[in-house]
Amino acid sequence: MNISNLIIYFITGGLFTTIIVVLEETGQRTLSALATLIPVFTLVAYFFIGQTKGGKAVGQHAKFVLVGTLISWVPYMLVVAYLSPKIGPNKAILAGLAVFFILALIYIAVADHFGFFK
Repeated sequence: MNISNLIIYFITGGLFTTIIVVLEETGQRTLSALATLIPVFTLVAYFFIGQTKGGKAVGQHAKFVLVGTLISWVPYMLVVAYLSPKIGPNKAILAGLAVFFILALIYIAVADHFGFFK
């Protein structure tokens, strides 16, 4: 891996994030929501992983992420959705991230221990 690849990865991910925020801030909520639903980080990552490691690596990673999404991301979103109106968005996001990281770390440890998705 060279520095020019890292710069391209960084700029690509940052560009997508910037577009989502700008769309929201300019009142284009539907486009912002649609852009947010696009799995930007996996889209960018899988494109570059596919170029360097091939389709098999992307397929294995996609299976790992799919299960991990159900285990950690769905509870994160539920916590944020439930707590935001009650305690405010910042505290809700923090609580959601705590839930996410706890569940994600458990999932990764179990998947590594049993050799899932290898």
